[in-house]
Amino acid sequence: MKNIRNIAIIAHVDHGKTTLVDKLLLESGTFRDNEEIVSMDSNDLEKERGITILAKTTSLDYKGVRINILDTPGHADFSGEVERIMNMVDGVLLVVDAYEGTMPQTRFVLKKALDAHVTPIVIVNKIDKESARPTEVVDEVMDLFIELGADVDQLDFPVVYTSAMMGTSSLNPDISTQKETMEPVLDTILETIKEPEGDDDAAFQFQPALLDYNDFVGRIGIGVIKRGTIKVGTNVTCLRLDGTKKQFRIGKMFGFHGLKRIEIEEAKAGDIIAIAGLSDINVGETVCDPACCEALPPLRIDEPTLEMTFGVNTSPFAGREGKLLTVRKIEERLMKETERDVSLKVSPYDQESFLVKGRGELHLSILIENMRREGFELQVSKPQVIIKEENGIKMEPFEELQIDVNNDYVGSVIESLGNRFANLLNMQNMGESTRLNYIIPSRGLIGFSGEFMTITKGYGIMNHTFKEYSSIISSNVGERKLGVLVSMENGKATAYALGQLEGRGVMFIEPGDEVYEGMIVGEHNHDNDIAINVVKGKNLTNTRASGSDHTVVLKRPRVMSLEMALDYINNDELVEVTPARFRLRKKILNAEARKKAHNNNQ
Repeated sequence: MKNIRNIAIIAHVDHGKTTLVDKLLLESGTFRDNEEIVSMDSNDLEKERGITILAKTTSLDYKGVRINILDTPGHADFSGEVERIMNMVDGVLLVVDAYEGTMPQTRFVLKKALDAHVTPIVIVNKIDKESARPTEVVDEVMDLFIELGADVDQLDFPVVYTSAMMGTSSLNPDISTQKETMEPVLDTILETIKEPEGDDDAAFQFQPALLDYNDFVGRIGIGVIKRGTIKVGTNVTCLRLDGTKKQFRIGKMFGFHGLKRIEIEEAKAGDIIAIAGLSDINVGETVCDPACCEALPPLRIDEPTLEMTFGVNTSPFAGREGKLLTVRKIEERLMKETERDVSLKVSPYDQESFLVKGRGELHLSILIENMRREGFELQVSKPQVIIKEENGIKMEPFEELQIDVNNDYVGSVIESLGNRFANLLNMQNMGESTRLNYIIPSRGLIGFSGEFMTITKGYGIMNHTFKEYSSIISSNVGERKLGVLVSMENGKATAYALGQLEGRGVMFIEPGDEVYEGMIVGEHNHDNDIAINVVKGKNLTNTRASGSDHTVVLKRPRVMSLEMALDYINNDELVEVTPARFRLRKKILNAEARKKAHNNNQ
């Protein structure tokens, strides 16, 4: 009898997974009374964005049972981990917002769970919302289970109603039955999820589903022991994906308790552990007893769909704001990232840059943001979709897109997506808002989020998830329609010059900002690029005309986030990234050289 339960917690982004896990840890007494409670989302970027970026393992003890919980990312860019995690668990908590109901990532993560035949428990969260509609949401979830082909056992799922934020739960949808406890969730886990199979006395077998890395022990493989028992110092065999074998010794072994990773000496079948000892251990390989080499089925790793270049900063301001500048430092950092992120691929592009392939814009922009905060300066190109060739036909990635928007903006959104070759599948009126479902080429989504926010005045909700590769459609999907204003001089922007040029378009800079030749300082009102002088001062004379001097009142400049900047640029442009700021620039800084290159390309 194993007193273990292995579960994953899955949901659409921002439906409350991480908050729920934090409350379960509190409820089980995992934290001491005097212990500082750190959220599962401990990474700075995770706290700021309110999303889970890295899958995390935690565990708690409840009624003499060890419950191992894997908190998974909800965003599609990090969903490759979700599928592999299903290989480590016997059940899932599917968290669904009591108002929003089932969303695109709900469908995606639930499909992974049902395909892996794990036992589901549905958690209807945020039950305390005034707009909560728990009964309808449970019906939606049931419809989704049926649509995704759930079997009879999976359809018989228990439902728990919670407010993770308030720390309350109940088995009844009536808000008045909520009590300040998480016991209904924990008891349902013990009653519904079966204990892991696997004989402690059989030959050892383990498969890493996730990777981690630290400078002391190198690469670490995280997974569940399928059978047998293992001790630190034991010699084992790694069965590689290419069919070869590699002998190594278990150097260190870690278990999980609360939010801590703790060193352990021994582990048995059903335990979720992390092992170190093989510097290039990989996801999906089998670690086993040398006397009984039986490979487990390999795990699927999602292929990258987007690529972009990361290079040395070559702008006139290079080296002013960062401390990590060289191609060698950039290469070291990118290679270190591939040690723990199996969805990231890095290869040399030219002498000063690298081609980096990832799962989506968020996946790549998180890496850029982390590097920036570590002190790197770099320049990055516009993300491009990765084109595949199958049977002589060029294929590109397509995505399912779901949009919830106020009825006033529906026409503008449909028009914009029509220009991006999106195919409308379904349109559903939801009172004051409308839900639109599309299939769209991934290229069509590059640059769309900024435009979407403008169209909907920031109130629209957009979610998308990868669907499939299909044959390429038009060649100019998602290109920016307007040209840019490019600085023709070096120096500090003046209020006088900006005031004179405001009629040309929208500025990205303020008076006093330093600029250089070739830097993009604004968006043109028309579809062509123009070079402008933003550093020009007013000609001073010793005569003063009455009433001619007045304070220049400028419009507020457009401030760009990293994602907006990556969306915005065209193929002949770059984003200069430093610890202090982002700048948009032309690849060729000199106006004459740019013109010559443009003419040669036509």
